[in-house]
Amino acid sequence: MRVVQYIAAIDQGTTSSRCMIFDHSGSVVSVSQKEHRQVFPRAGWVEHDPMELWINVREVVATAIAKADVAASSIAAVGITNQRETTVVWDRNTGLPVHNAIVWQDTRTDELCTELAGDQGPDRFREATGLPLSTYFSGPKLRWILDNVEGVRERAEAGELCFGTIDSWVLWNITAGVHVTDVTNASRTMLMNLRTLDWDPQICADFDIPMSLLPEIRSSSEVYGTVREWGTLPGIPVAGILGDQQAATFGQACLNVGDAKNTYGTGNFLLLNTGTTPVRSEHGLLTTVCYKIGDAEAVYALEGSVAVTGSLVQWLRDNLGIIESAADIEDLARTVDDNGGAYIVPAFSGLFAPRWRSDARGVIAGLTRFVGKGHLARAALEATAYQTREVIEAMRADSGVELTSLKVDGGMVVNQTLMQFQADILDVPVIRPVVNETTALGAAYAAGLAVGFWSGEKDIHDNWAVGQEWTPHMDDEERERLYAGWNKAVERTYDWM
Repeated sequence: MRVVQYIAAIDQGTTSSRCMIFDHSGSVVSVSQKEHRQVFPRAGWVEHDPMELWINVREVVATAIAKADVAASSIAAVGITNQRETTVVWDRNTGLPVHNAIVWQDTRTDELCTELAGDQGPDRFREATGLPLSTYFSGPKLRWILDNVEGVRERAEAGELCFGTIDSWVLWNITAGVHVTDVTNASRTMLMNLRTLDWDPQICADFDIPMSLLPEIRSSSEVYGTVREWGTLPGIPVAGILGDQQAATFGQACLNVGDAKNTYGTGNFLLLNTGTTPVRSEHGLLTTVCYKIGDAEAVYALEGSVAVTGSLVQWLRDNLGIIESAADIEDLARTVDDNGGAYIVPAFSGLFAPRWRSDARGVIAGLTRFVGKGHLARAALEATAYQTREVIEAMRADSGVELTSLKVDGGMVVNQTLMQFQADILDVPVIRPVVNETTALGAAYAAGLAVGFWSGEKDIHDNWAVGQEWTPHMDDEERERLYAGWNKAVERTYDWM
């Protein structure tokens, strides 16, 4: 009798940790999720407690297995996907972190990035890494920890410490000591050479980072180790790692050159598959590794990263008290017909792609006595769609590829008002798949391919199906009027810092 098997995916994100169990068709069997604290020591600083993240991961894995009511032995493999760029340093012997994790949104390394840029400017390392010098990436965060946490540099130079992004932190703990990352996460550190797919000794020297800290770089789909014996899934292979946005791209079956997806989460991240050759952006996008399956060639992507989208809704809830829950934003936005002339530009930690203005700060523009809570709710949703259009226009300019539709996923895509406005402002159909949580699914696919649970990319294509589609209804004149207002508002954010 054939034993039914499943894949478990750990999704350690910016606001919560999840475990999802998938069957061979890519359908969700069970899910468990738990939020963690956001730590804000001072303005512009964002941290997580690494131990809290690990405790929550263990809890959601155990709960997801229990909810699925399956034996641990029926799990064929575990995949990991993670919030990218978030940086942890821990003791190689005790496994204890030396400092809180510094989150990708954190801007404390602004002056350090300017110092590292020197006379060559923010593109000093772009040719090798595909990235501009920015507070966003892990390398400057690691350097900050080395320089500012007492005793850490000495311990690092003595070989006593490990650095990792969150994938490495989870893998280390779940396997009891495997120190590995994959090419997608390594490509977000500013320390990996995009062409050699290895740590760049010169860049590490320029950053003054001891290479003994760094994990081994491996592909996105292979067996890295097995779950430690005292865990929930003892002996099960851990066989897939993808940074969250690359995982969503893989889960959306964007496996051909020109395929694109947009994930709507804490921030927005749009990736365009450019094939096996990295494409340098001339319009403010990032060149990144999309995925590497085993011994196959690495596949690259252009990425547009928007820092604040879903977290703007959280800000309206937590800081202003305009809504009681994130889900209330749509009902409030529907109480009005339009934005009332108001625009919100959520440059809380500067502007990411394609503008890359670390000096920018958020504004609400176009306020009159007419504007009420409903208009601000609508403006918050529209801000996500406008920022997405900016990134897509940059991608078109870099790649020459005309977008004919946009695949979407993430928590915000259940918002019908946002999705319709996105289709309207882009003038292309917006398509949500049946399985919306494609980030976890992508990690599951990577792990499943490594152990033969899925036989190849055809299985991934066959599993993908349309869940809902929104088609544009806005006329061209109104579309361009609204977008011109957005651009005018964005320019008001410049030179604030």
